[in-house]
Amino acid sequence: MSGQKSRRTLRERGAELAYTAGWRLVRLLPERAAVALFQAGADLVVRRGGRGIDQLRRNLRRVAPESTEAQLDELVRQSMRSYLRYWREAFRLPTMDLAAVIAKVNTTLVGRENLDAALAGKGAIAVLPHSGNWDIAGVWAVGTYGSMTSVVERLRPEPLYRRFVAYREALGFEIMPHDGGKRMMETLLTRIREGRLVCLIADRDLSRRGVEVEFFGETTRMASGPARLAAQTGALLVPAACEFTDDGWAIRLHEPISVASSSHADVQAATQRVADRFAADIASRPQDWHMMQPLWLSDLSERRRARLSRDTPDPTAVVESPMVAPDTSRSTGHGRTEPPS
Repeated sequence: MSGQKSRRTLRERGAELAYTAGWRLVRLLPERAAVALFQAGADLVVRRGGRGIDQLRRNLRRVAPESTEAQLDELVRQSMRSYLRYWREAFRLPTMDLAAVIAKVNTTLVGRENLDAALAGKGAIAVLPHSGNWDIAGVWAVGTYGSMTSVVERLRPEPLYRRFVAYREALGFEIMPHDGGKRMMETLLTRIREGRLVCLIADRDLSRRGVEVEFFGETTRMASGPARLAAQTGALLVPAACEFTDDGWAIRLHEPISVASSSHADVQAATQRVADRFAADIASRPQDWHMMQPLWLSDLSERRRARLSRDTPDPTAVVESPMVAPDTSRSTGHGRTEPPS
């Protein structure tokens, strides 16, 4: 155990140093050089392979089942380039002109009237998959509506978690730690009842907190928390999609979804509607979906599937780990920040 702990500590320290260097150095590079560097890095990661890349390929095969092997190879390459573009932009975003970012988003934004309607006289809950640059969506939300509240899972090591929180707070986000505690739930409920916007990433929750849905023809579990919050407050769920364009970003805001009650049946039905909307958006631009962990139950071990089948949804849960980047290599949880292997 001591050896495992030591290796974990070294990995965590390495991750902290890598991300700290990224924040400091990438901002100094000319844009063209940064783009070339991160694209080359993405291509190298794909050539090296590893568990994260293998899982990404399996996931994308579900999204694009008619692709040839060569087409799937290219889709995996483009997806990793998209993922590292997220990180390149994350490292540079604090020094970017946020007003210009918001103006650029507004040129491609689709469906703002849906979120405006959901927020009319009450709060709303935007739900997103791990696609595109969700931090850009948060910047747009803060600039447009004045505030945005979300939740992040605690990362290891703690200094790296604090850096991520400080990064998003500097962008104007209100960040709550995902500790399952009463304070987190009370804050989310309060913000919604104050008429504010809550944003949650909700396309994966392989735990007792999730509810089963069909997704690209197979069964998985997704976060039930957004639908439960909506039922408790009367707020509407607004599915959203974030995508990259050649020189910017595109955001789509879909028609709101209402949740009749907190019953399992109503929560499951609403979550399935969210999953269907996610699937349509992901299928339209699969390279921007950054899911490098097991998602479908059929990809889990028999032991883990058996454990999940004995679990029942936790009515106090919100989401597994929204608004953090997914781990690209080791499927132990979204909160890990180790680089892909």
